Amino acid sequence: MVRVQQTFNIASALVGWCGSAHALNSISGSRSVPLDLTPYFNNQGFGTYPGEASLGLLNESYPASNDTSPFYTSSTGILYHTPRYLGPSTPDNVICANQSIIVPASDEPYFAISLLHSCDLRKKTALGTLTFHYTDNTTSTAELRSEPWWAFLLVNVGEIVYPSYLGANSTNGNSSHIFESEYALAPGKTLSSVTFPDTANATVGRIHVFSMSLWKGRDVSVQSVRATQKSGSVAGSQTVEVIVNNAGMQCVSGRGLTVALVGNGVKTVVSGRIRRLCPGDQKKVDLSVIGNGTCDVAIVIREAVDGQQTYRQTFSDVALGLTSWDTSYANLARHESPSWFDDAKFGIFIHWGPYAVPSWGNSTPYENYAEWYWWYTTHPEGDKSGFRNHRLRTFGPEWNYDDTFSSFTTTQYNPQEWVDLIADAGAQYFVITTKHHDGFALFDAGKTTNRSALHYGPKRDLVKELFDAAKKYQPTLKRGTYFSLPEWFNPSWGKYGFAQYGPERPDGTTHPGIIARNPFTNLTEPYTGHIEVNDFIEDVMVPQMEILAYEYESDIMWCDAGASNGTANFASRWFEYARAAGRDVTINSRCGTAEANDFDTPEYATFATAQRRKWESNRGMDPFSYGFNQATPDEEYMNATVLVTTLVDMVSKNGNLLLNIGPKADGTIPQVEVATLREAGKWIKAHGEGIFNTTYWFWKAEVRDAKANVRFTQTDEAFYILSMERPVNGRLVVEAPIPILEGDVVTLLGTSGALEWGVEWGMENGVLTIGVDENAVDEVEHCWVFKIEYGA
Repeated sequence: MVRVQQTFNIASALVGWCGSAHALNSISGSRSVPLDLTPYFNNQGFGTYPGEASLGLLNESYPASNDTSPFYTSSTGILYHTPRYLGPSTPDNVICANQSIIVPASDEPYFAISLLHSCDLRKKTALGTLTFHYTDNTTSTAELRSEPWWAFLLVNVGEIVYPSYLGANSTNGNSSHIFESEYALAPGKTLSSVTFPDTANATVGRIHVFSMSLWKGRDVSVQSVRATQKSGSVAGSQTVEVIVNNAGMQCVSGRGLTVALVGNGVKTVVSGRIRRLCPGDQKKVDLSVIGNGTCDVAIVIREAVDGQQTYRQTFSDVALGLTSWDTSYANLARHESPSWFDDAKFGIFIHWGPYAVPSWGNSTPYENYAEWYWWYTTHPEGDKSGFRNHRLRTFGPEWNYDDTFSSFTTTQYNPQEWVDLIADAGAQYFVITTKHHDGFALFDAGKTTNRSALHYGPKRDLVKELFDAAKKYQPTLKRGTYFSLPEWFNPSWGKYGFAQYGPERPDGTTHPGIIARNPFTNLTEPYTGHIEVNDFIEDVMVPQMEILAYEYESDIMWCDAGASNGTANFASRWFEYARAAGRDVTINSRCGTAEANDFDTPEYATFATAQRRKWESNRGMDPFSYGFNQATPDEEYMNATVLVTTLVDMVSKNGNLLLNIGPKADGTIPQVEVATLREAGKWIKAHGEGIFNTTYWFWKAEVRDAKANVRFTQTDEAFYILSMERPVNGRLVVEAPIPILEGDVVTLLGTSGALEWGVEWGMENGVLTIGVDENAVDEVEHCWVFKIEYGA
């Protein structure tokens, strides 16, 4: 039986993002046009009791909400028909199966299309292609990526979050989610219909669409205003996020526009600025605002050159002010990744512990995580890589995992060399495994356990040494702490123990909280350093998290395997403490609660489209291991080109890359990893302006066709085209509406001199051609970054 997560403690089953506002409280006159999908509904995904509805094939469903409002406004300002229970045996969503959705005629062009959707399989991401049809018989496409409607351990937070889901026979306390995606439509064209992808194959995951809405307009307008809980750039202010669309036919250019928020008792201390916004594009603008209370405000847009007002729109019921943090899930949902994390883009993950002694996970194609050595050797059903046989032939039948402690010497560990390497690689932060699932702590865990590097093995506080070195030698590096919430074989965890799947998947991973048995002698293995406690969560888990947060001053609480937990209490206190200290801290998606969850954490994965919600992909330089794996030959490690292009790809889609290194038991980092990090670091430092402090392009994150394989990033002052391949014959040809105008200056970063262009590009057919000297191209390796600096 899988033990569920802590149940949400919220008054309403339906939770949206707080602090957002929209211009109108009803459908009348709104720029949002919710489409009636009722004629297409072919599935019932909401129920009032277990087993009433079946989103997938297991008679599971979303819980019916007490909210009966016909319309729902998302955090992005889009008005939808509310996803909800419509009655017994009544469909309430569309399983995508190539349906053609006819859109209503409009007196204004449609600018973008938004959907509320989910995938009906757990641990499956469903992908499909949306096709947009225009009246001139042309089409455009976009990837619809739909995350699992509920998840365990690793939670992707949706636009709408429910505190539970209904199983076939009972209510499950794991949260369930509906996700939002927004897509640009071709400017200057009239949309006639939308074709859904064909995702009707239930074995790979079906995409369900609950609601769809179009945004219309003819000019520059504001889609939404959201008062965040992020501190502004001036002391005492908060960040207010404004989404601005250009649905007109002219580019915003020159000195551009300023954006400010006005209202009684409200002051914009730092206005937003838009230098370039071309037709069909959207930008998120951050303002620093001082004000408190819920009030009506107006967004005023002016010409930057003379201050002339060009746009004003009133927004009702905007909740301003930085509020105190508490343990309610609705409150914690307002916390989000801080600006420094959004801008940092690149971090180094460090997996290090006693598992570096056996340091084995087999090799491609049979490789698995070396840091899971103990678990795999004691769970033959899950061992597909030969861990058990390796243990027997290497260490013999009497060997126990804790025998690794004496060989975990760390004698060559030099914390300064580590942080210098991280800085040389161009990374802006790092995250170290303070305690993995084996329960061995690399930090001073106080009275919670003696199972640590201070008591066994090196008898050193390895985390403190690294953090101290970072503070002294690389003070700009942010410092993060990986922390496993459960411990596989700690008997104190037993009452919370769980299996990732039920009995139908005996090969699934588990965190049982039962003393491990030697697979050859059948004797119990020691759990060295264990201290008896009354309750694991109250006496071990939360106190250890607090030690890392307060004594070690962690900037990132990077949890793993979040099932039963005390995260809500911990997070509310930590957030409050950090704000009072003027620090911005963050927490990942694996701490066991859907709401205390600042960013998603896909593992060895990326996306094909930009994601509005912040995400960070983690992976090893090793093909499929985080801990050092001696079975991996050097040539299979990630090289500098793969590192650079992986980083570029993720950054273009609003992601960060957390790249793992696996030190050896003596504290040395494999030379193949060192060399690659330093080589990639040279490129990153030479091209950093196109990576750090950038954001994604709303129109398109990538172009992959016969002409080019490119990604895009942008800042307030420039647009960047990042080519994953060397330009052919001195020409880069990109078929996309690049926001480039006469007077802009194009340069190839890493070289000197502006490029000649002008006659070889034509916005009339959406193709940009850049000519560059072959000698300049030869100066660059790995990825070619073209900067378009906006002209005055």
